Amino acid sequence: MMQYYIDQGSSTIKVYSFDGTILKLVEEHSIYLKNGFSKDKGNTENNLELLYDYYAQITKKYHLNFESTYIFATGIFREIPAEQKIEIVKEFNKKFDLYFNVISHGIENYYIGKAMESDYNGKKVMVINMGGKTTELVTFENNKITQRHNLKVGVADLLNNFPNSNDRYSTARIEDMVDFVKERIKNEKFDTDYDCAIFTGGELRFEKLTKYELEDNDLFFDNIHDKKVSFENFVKGNEKIFYQMTLDELYALMPQNPKWMDGARAGAVLPQAIFEKAKIKTIIPSDMNLINGVIKDT
Repeated sequence: MMQYYIDQGSSTIKVYSFDGTILKLVEEHSIYLKNGFSKDKGNTENNLELLYDYYAQITKKYHLNFESTYIFATGIFREIPAEQKIEIVKEFNKKFDLYFNVISHGIENYYIGKAMESDYNGKKVMVINMGGKTTELVTFENNKITQRHNLKVGVADLLNNFPNSNDRYSTARIEDMVDFVKERIKNEKFDTDYDCAIFTGGELRFEKLTKYELEDNDLFFDNIHDKKVSFENFVKGNEKIFYQMTLDELYALMPQNPKWMDGARAGAVLPQAIFEKAKIKTIIPSDMNLINGVIKDT
């Protein structure tokens, strides 16, 4: 029986199929659940309707049900009031015969760690997993996880504070956004001797689409991460998507889910601040995420 795994974030829903051997991203869809969200009231009624409408579509399309489907909700779903969480769980059960599973930061970190588990040829590696409201960092050294950081800053924070980053050409300055992130993480202590950082969540696809200056990865060989980019070329790529490419040009690169690109500029600046703070010189773009860890753990 085909199984389906759903990564439900604050902005993007990713639907994966798994036939027992191959995990495949079959669909993704963006709903800006963070818009209008508050910790007191949770998600807006309009956004919940959009969420339910989308799940109605994919439930019919893929014949989803309780036995074949596993949902892993993160981000703002951890912050909603208990009453709304209970309401969502009940609605998913009643409408779709699905269990809406909200996982903790700790569980998300565990699965990210599982997904990225490798010896990395003995290298010291920082893995970065960004969300709308939070960012998780995991350090691998000598095939072991040696550090974890849960940062209280995400793509939504940058979009809320720098909405002009999504002007046709960004009128927000990269330097100002980097400074904003650095201020938010000023109390975090990072090592500065990393060999590289792996930046997850569709970053490899994005950097290929927008033509960052990628090179072959010669730091380690895991049959997954075949490209790298220097910090200098990463910054140049960011400058290009901010100041040389219009938002419509970014949308056109991803016609099946153009809204994903609304977080692209902010999502490039946030790790840039981390790279600068940790003095990371080499970045490995990755399409891995927590669902890869769930599969590894089964």
